[in-house]
Amino acid sequence: MSEDLSDFFALPPFKADEALVKLRRDLRELKPLAEKGTGELVRFEWKGLPVIELSLQSGDKPALAVSLAKKPSQRPDWLKQTLASSAEVRKWLDELKRSLKRWDDED
Repeated sequence: MSEDLSDFFALPPFKADEALVKLRRDLRELKPLAEKGTGELVRFEWKGLPVIELSLQSGDKPALAVSLAKKPSQRPDWLKQTLASSAEVRKWLDELKRSLKRWDDED
């Protein structure tokens, strides 16, 4: 078999807009979080404090720009990331769940 099978097993292209919709839905299901804003930048708050910012990143490859607060506060120190695959989105969501649990334990 001399054909190149790499295209056959390639992952589907990442659709950032669809990933953003799904991520927002997943975050709304996490009860301590409340969504604020519906524009280009979507924010989520935890107990009234900003902890997450989401937006679509424009450019050559579709991606999500996400920011997660190191600790909940009125002026948080942000950890910024660019998510360019479904696997990265799932990993980020798992990290967020651990952060929420840690914040809840500290509270």
